[in-house]
Amino acid sequence: MTRWILWLLAGVLLGGIVHLSTVLALPRTAAHDAYARLSEITPVNQVVPLPKSQSTILPFMDPAFAAAVCRYDLSRGSLKLTAPISQAYTAVSFYTRYGIAYYAINDRAAGRKLIELDLMTTRQREEMPEDEDVTAADRLIVESPTLTGLIVLKALSPEPALMPMAESALAAARCKPQ
Repeated sequence: MTRWILWLLAGVLLGGIVHLSTVLALPRTAAHDAYARLSEITPVNQVVPLPKSQSTILPFMDPAFAAAVCRYDLSRGSLKLTAPISQAYTAVSFYTRYGIAYYAINDRAAGRKLIELDLMTTRQREEMPEDEDVTAADRLIVESPTLTGLIVLKALSPEPALMPMAESALAAARCKPQ
């Protein structure tokens, strides 16, 4: 009887290890993830509005939000992101190449009419000259853990008739190398 309990316990333990390692390895082994799907329609370091009809690109997006994406590459230097805020609500989220979110900001946290920040790697930040006149309130710097990734911009349209206004706010967003 004890032998069967040990075999059962060993089987459950082995099954748990296999399940956990599979779940953790899946994002890195997926061949057609969000970054790959977006690389087909978006150039590097440029904000591109996402069409509403293309729900296969980023599924389960809220239809009340207009969305745009910047697929970035920091291998040649840092980026400057500027996004005007919309009338209702604007949010900017940063993701690594494998979909791990590492930073987000919205219009209320920015406290201005424009979300403006610099995106760079830790190494690029260390190479920046120290400027005593520039404070953290003057310049928001986001450090990316990877060289490539996605910036997703969303603007809320509280009513369907206001969707063109949200889309025009995202169309004015810029993601360009410095």
